[in-house]
Amino acid sequence: MPAGRSGGKSAAAFRTISEVSQDLEVPQHVLRFWESKFTPVRPLKRGGGRRYYRPEDVDLLYRIRNLLYTDGYTIKGVQRLLREGHGKLEPAPAAAPVADDRQALEAVLDDLVEMRDLLRKAAKR
Repeated sequence: MPAGRSGGKSAAAFRTISEVSQDLEVPQHVLRFWESKFTPVRPLKRGGGRRYYRPEDVDLLYRIRNLLYTDGYTIKGVQRLLREGHGKLEPAPAAAPVADDRQALEAVLDDLVEMRDLLRKAAKR
């Protein structure tokens, strides 16, 4: 995570979902969605479901964000990197974003359908 963020907290401090959302510039619901897709991200949950992210969770979320938003990976692509890298998100030399436009669009569509279904489930609660 870039230095100087989270209002001057120490690097070892736990962070709330609000702080992580602000640091990574993604909405809180995206972080909750990523928790469901990337099992190594496991924030501590306290009373009322409040989430507290460890520094290693924040670092992992930062790498996930970069792979998804900067490098063009799909959620399934990042999941594959997690499986193959034993929790590290360092892409293997052969791993790269899908080159075929049709395959890339189908993967994005799959991700969007999964996200829609999760949002519908959450709305029913």
